[in-house]
Amino acid sequence: MGQTAKGRAEALYKLKMMVMTALFVALGYGATSLLTIPAPGGGYLNLGDTIVLLGACLLGPVYGAAAGGLGPALADLLLGYGIYVPATLVIKALMGVTAALLYRALRKKIWAVILGGAVAEAIMVAGYYLFESALAGSPAAGLAGVPGNLIQAAFSVVASVLLTGALKKSAVGEKAVNLLEGVVLLALLLVVTAYLVDGSFNPFLYFRF
Repeated sequence: MGQTAKGRAEALYKLKMMVMTALFVALGYGATSLLTIPAPGGGYLNLGDTIVLLGACLLGPVYGAAAGGLGPALADLLLGYGIYVPATLVIKALMGVTAALLYRALRKKIWAVILGGAVAEAIMVAGYYLFESALAGSPAAGLAGVPGNLIQAAFSVVASVLLTGALKKSAVGEKAVNLLEGVVLLALLLVVTAYLVDGSFNPFLYFRF
């Protein structure tokens, strides 16, 4: 009986983490594509790193890396920056793993969010510099995007610290996360339904009896 209860608890935990991961994939995509500013060296500046760092703190290294990589990579793909998808997937996943491991190793203190975020953002700046340099065939070309990425990095660290601190301070944060889970599930249902309606001639969907 005890093993059964334990197994159910583990299954529920995994289900919750998968839902939370889906939530942060959606949030990462939204934050990345909501406000995009073309960067001098190629690509674009965005708000996605804030969600990557927040997800790392809340989800841990495995789920945080998955959410951190998939959301922004999906945004690159759908916004027409397909060439950046592999780099974004790897760089953002590494950011998630790094920030999460440092956050846990430093006992989830608020200054651990700052340090983890700073190291993760250093990976982002260096990663895109190397990628854009290789893409352009010139190390100098990769430098053009560094100033913008540094600004994005600084903003993301500050924003993630504020959000993580707010969520940790009271039960309100947990309630907000639970509410977001429901919102994301509803949004996913609406997106799938809209896709079916748009791409299908099912008579029941169009009420053509």
